[in-house]
Amino acid sequence: MTKSFLMGNQAFAHAALEAGVRVCAGYPGTPSSEVIETVAALRENGSAHDVYVEWSTNEKAALEMLAGASLSGARTLFTAKQVGLNVASDALMSLNYIGVEGGTVLLVADDPGPISSQTEQDTRRFASFAKVPVFDPATPEQGCAMIAAAYDLSERYHTPVIFRPTTRICHASTFMDVADETHAREPEGFEKDPSRWVIFPGRSYRAHGQINERLPQIAADFSNSPFNPWEEVAGTDEGAKIGIIAGGISYAYAQEALRQIETKVSEAGALSPSYRLMQVGTPYPFPEAAVKEFVSDLDKVLVLEELDHVIEDEMLKLCGKLHASYEVFGKLTGTTLDRGENSVDVIQQQIEAFFGLNLPEEKPRVVEFNEPIPERPATLCAGCPHRGAFYAVKKALGRKQQAVMCGDIGCYTLGNAEPLNAVDTCLDMGAGITMAQGFNVIEPDKKAIAFVGDSTFFASGMTGVANAVYNRHDITIVVLDNATTAMTGSQPHPGTGATLMGGFTAPISIEAVLSSLGVKKITKANPLFADKAIEAAREAIEYDGPSAVIYESPCTKLTRPKPPVYFIANACAGCRKCVTTIGCPALGWSELSHHVTIDRDMCVGCGLCTDICEYGAISCPTRKRVRPVLPPRSTRLHSEDGSLSRFPTPQELAAQEGGNDD
Repeated sequence: MTKSFLMGNQAFAHAALEAGVRVCAGYPGTPSSEVIETVAALRENGSAHDVYVEWSTNEKAALEMLAGASLSGARTLFTAKQVGLNVASDALMSLNYIGVEGGTVLLVADDPGPISSQTEQDTRRFASFAKVPVFDPATPEQGCAMIAAAYDLSERYHTPVIFRPTTRICHASTFMDVADETHAREPEGFEKDPSRWVIFPGRSYRAHGQINERLPQIAADFSNSPFNPWEEVAGTDEGAKIGIIAGGISYAYAQEALRQIETKVSEAGALSPSYRLMQVGTPYPFPEAAVKEFVSDLDKVLVLEELDHVIEDEMLKLCGKLHASYEVFGKLTGTTLDRGENSVDVIQQQIEAFFGLNLPEEKPRVVEFNEPIPERPATLCAGCPHRGAFYAVKKALGRKQQAVMCGDIGCYTLGNAEPLNAVDTCLDMGAGITMAQGFNVIEPDKKAIAFVGDSTFFASGMTGVANAVYNRHDITIVVLDNATTAMTGSQPHPGTGATLMGGFTAPISIEAVLSSLGVKKITKANPLFADKAIEAAREAIEYDGPSAVIYESPCTKLTRPKPPVYFIANACAGCRKCVTTIGCPALGWSELSHHVTIDRDMCVGCGLCTDICEYGAISCPTRKRVRPVLPPRSTRLHSEDGSLSRFPTPQELAAQEGGNDD
């Protein structure tokens, strides 16, 4: 064993490998992505033996592949974020009915906030809906112990099991003892048994009964689990009449908040009540017997949890079942936050109010700062090829052509921001293509545009393309191919040919897929070259019927920066077009000198801005310069003092630049 400083997700990968996991699969999604990446890295460096790992095309494909491996006796690990479980839900619901052989753990990371997700949905609710047991860790260390327990539970009851860390658990770092080498368990192989593995209605009816029988047994096991501990803390009164029950990271927050309250009480010479504190680390099926013991003789219970009022609902249900008289305080009573993340400070305030303490407030350190805090909205990276794609499509549409531009999930959702204003809708992965078809049906006079990334295209876009062709919807699909899954950390996908098992397969051609699905008009261009990109968009948009534009240019994180562009001061007309049309963060504006500024540390030399500037005031070292033919109005330019001066001749520009006039 070696002590290592690990992120929660990295620790979970080690825990699964130490439990003998044989097959790991998932789809990238913050905050879960690092688990699969860690398994792949450990396999590659030779410390994880006999393990197979892949980024699947989407979450449904991942879970169905793992189902086959599990029925062959292998321990398997599925990873996704909470919205990714929606994609895999069809497979999960049926898999629970037919059951598993090798332990099957679904690591589904929830995202309170949300920090990087469409929704704040609570996977504990999904576990209840699917009738699948769920573990809810309070710390990365506890999470590793839960993963080992989850595999044992899965195999004992032949059920898939959900392990549900949240963002702070996934991304917290801690020292952990991890095995230097791991070996996957040897599977026994698939044994044919149609009465078990073929989900006919009769089999489903019997399976549903088996599920209903095992859930109370699992709840009884959970009531004796070390993941549902409780303790009584003595205060000034004789016996505890109040209790705090918490789930997930809120339990860790509560422990820290109570330590801070104890210090404040001691310093203030105040009196604190006796209380009980319990963690619910296995919220479904609910550990009723353990909680029944916890609430015995209590008058009030404060429930601390993130996202939905799952534990709170169970406490109210138990209160009615026991004909008890305790009151429950939480989200439903407005006592705790109804959405977003908890924190130590927030929970400390809630506990102090629940205890009825009136402690002196800590005086915060005040720093005088009278200037307004500048806003820093999210934006596409400097040199991002998506910026050129959005610009080209809008230029191709022109001012007269009305259009609805449907976005999708990825970095390119940021195309909705100023000054691009190129994304009107965004629902879920793949929905841009199908939503555009709905707009086309209702408003055929408007052009329907659908933007989709290359990874999303393979994950969930192809079905929408088939639907558009089959029903002949007049839409234009704009595929933004930057050769990676950029939003979640640059993972590969079928269009790259790279796999986590090493080596390359033949990349799947997006153009070939579109063509085979029946799209007749397909154009391609590099979005960083504006003229060709605009022409490609215009040709596709003018086509009557489903059409596509493929914009190919790698993500800036995959390539080395080129020499930055440079500015030719006396060529600038002060029109600000370069700044106000594409919004590149490397471009700014100086009110003092009335011309554009270039952040040479940020600029990656993509050269898009040189195509935007019609006056030749920005030059790219890696592109051949073509002098513009300037209309008469452009001969009136701002000089350095703000006055107007004539446009310099080509010879003067060449002399200023120290080069020839090419």
